Amino acid sequence: MNSPFDTTRRRFLGNVTTGLMGVGLTQLMTREGFGSVATSRGPHFPGKAKRVLQIFCPGAASHMDLWEHKPMLEKMHGQPLPGEEDMVSFQGKNGPLMKSPWPFAPAGESGKMISTMLPNMAEHVDDIAFFHAMQSKTNTHGPGCVFVNTGHATEGFPSAGAWTSYALGSLTDNLPTYVAIPDIRGEPPNGKANWSNGFLPARHQAITMAAHQPIRNIERPSGVSMQKEKGTRELLNFLNERHAAERAAETDLRARIGAYELAAKMQMSAPEVSDFASESPHIHKLYGTDSGNELKAAYARNCLLSRRLLERGVRYVNLYCSSRASGVDGLLNWDAHKTLKADYERHCPIFDQPTAALLTDLKQLGLLEDTLVLWTSEFGRMPTRQEGTAGRDHNPDGFTLWMMGAGVKGGVSYGATDEFGRRAEDKPTTVWDYYATVMHLLGLDFKKLSFYHNGIDQRLTDVHGKVIKQVLA
Repeated sequence: MNSPFDTTRRRFLGNVTTGLMGVGLTQLMTREGFGSVATSRGPHFPGKAKRVLQIFCPGAASHMDLWEHKPMLEKMHGQPLPGEEDMVSFQGKNGPLMKSPWPFAPAGESGKMISTMLPNMAEHVDDIAFFHAMQSKTNTHGPGCVFVNTGHATEGFPSAGAWTSYALGSLTDNLPTYVAIPDIRGEPPNGKANWSNGFLPARHQAITMAAHQPIRNIERPSGVSMQKEKGTRELLNFLNERHAAERAAETDLRARIGAYELAAKMQMSAPEVSDFASESPHIHKLYGTDSGNELKAAYARNCLLSRRLLERGVRYVNLYCSSRASGVDGLLNWDAHKTLKADYERHCPIFDQPTAALLTDLKQLGLLEDTLVLWTSEFGRMPTRQEGTAGRDHNPDGFTLWMMGAGVKGGVSYGATDEFGRRAEDKPTTVWDYYATVMHLLGLDFKKLSFYHNGIDQRLTDVHGKVIKQVLA
């Protein structure tokens, strides 16, 4: 029998090849999150924000009817858009320019012009930084929603919430790190892809819950004693750990084990966070949870749930106001192709009071000092009306997003669309710039936050992005 120390040229070359394969595998596993590198993630520098509330209005909420005043639309109402008289957009030919159905009025000490359809939100303009020159890569709702949530127009990429969970981890042991709260009217276009973990480990996908949709199967069956359940958990934990140790590369398995462990802890915490009985009548009135408008009351309860999750340590909350498109344009979301006035007179009252109440509540509790609030929609709308209608078509070339809270300079407007609201003209801004700024406020260098996948280091901002320092306090 040959000694292990005896070697030949053939054996030496074979061992070298095997050894190099092992080195490569070790490096790959480390970069994919199975080695020690994965445990050393955290902020790259002290951040202003510890947690994020992202409010999303699916359907492409109209910037020139809500946030960006365009006097020229009032002046040239009914006339062709100069230079684009025969414009064809997403759903066909466009008609003449159409002014907003509602007047704008100055608000706050900054005098920011805001639609009179948002009287409660107008009270917060001095705390908000508006991004008025946003641009998207797509004019289609599903890809547009996914793009604004993930930085990529196709499914399969992690959402901003998943990236935040991956980078910063949890602030609490008994609630999820990342929660998505869909509207009572349904999920947004492309559904769960908006809060997906993508190629990140599966534990970074959002847990879905809402005031109208509690987490299922969270309560202990009445016939099972606490002692029996404790023993079952201990046995299950032993078996799970042994099973997972033999399959270290299966991140879905580890995520499932983690989900079961979290579910056990949430048997106490989840019912409490969803129980609004402890909230004062003043708070319920502030939010509008008792509204006779059932859709408004349901959204108000989700706003209140958002605050309760944030104050209890949930790192990232996605709150949705409206859902996917319906057979009648503008009925279930902000996609006002045909009857903009009637549609927004339905949606604005649902959105305005509860959202403003949530911001007021966060502020009076001191949570805005380290909570970053984002308002997002997938793109904007045309300054013209669609031919033969009183609605607006899709516009990815110019729209508004905003942010407020931790580290944000309030009462400012960064960039602008042209005088009609058609295209980003002053300081055009991408979704990647927006999220580079979000990451900066969380203490993360957006160029360093990456995950090795499909042969490259993937980022939330792809290969783009810059921090917009003009909106930083």
